[in-house]
Amino acid sequence: MHMKTLKSLSVLFIFCLTLALPAQTAEEIVNNYIENIGGLEAWSKIESMKVTGVGRQQGIDYPFIATIMKDGRTIIDVDLQGSSYIVEAFDGENAWAMNFQTQKAEAFDSETTHNYKNEAMDQMPDAFMGYKDKGYAVELVGKESFEGTDVFKIKLIKKPVLVDGKEEENIDFYYFDTENFVPIAAETVVKTGPAKGATAQTLISDYQEVDGVYLPFTVIEKFNGQVGLEMLYKTVEFNPEIDEAIFVMPKE
Repeated sequence: MHMKTLKSLSVLFIFCLTLALPAQTAEEIVNNYIENIGGLEAWSKIESMKVTGVGRQQGIDYPFIATIMKDGRTIIDVDLQGSSYIVEAFDGENAWAMNFQTQKAEAFDSETTHNYKNEAMDQMPDAFMGYKDKGYAVELVGKESFEGTDVFKIKLIKKPVLVDGKEEENIDFYYFDTENFVPIAAETVVKTGPAKGATAQTLISDYQEVDGVYLPFTVIEKFNGQVGLEMLYKTVEFNPEIDEAIFVMPKE
């Protein structure tokens, strides 16, 4: 047999082998990502997180402190010209915020609270941590380019969302950088509220290491392509001392 024929056969064999190798599955991509941000074990030791940073909206900067518990309890406190203003809070059962006009705390309606509660545990670090236990599923849509970066597009199917009393499917799309296996963007269609029907896009960048785990320090929210909110993290503290009374809506 000619050397050339042998060479062609070996090339063909390698090509067939390549074809036979399994493509990345959605599950593998997500598992890779969890490993890359510190791993399940490291994140499981984190009971709470305190983020200080700056929010930027319509050219105005305001400092914020976000306190998040593993069980989903959350409070985001914004400093508006020296005054504390709670833009979002959840005590485990009830979601609330301060009314900008009256400066008083108001509970969200029952449907908004229900939807908030369903996704409350998606904040630390995100929806992919323990996604199967939450009843979520992932699917690989394919490989594509997102703003010049090669990405895996992953479909995340979450618990249905309530819209006017009816359950609707609740789907987010994430774009994972094919090199680093971390999301650089997420996309969803807004189901409720004043922005209903708009495409909400979250751009995620500037991953930094804190106590052995990694998380993004820049998050930009866009609605129909327009920047609505930029969040720049300055410090992240894990397992700080927290007065758990802060999550509860103050009584009149």
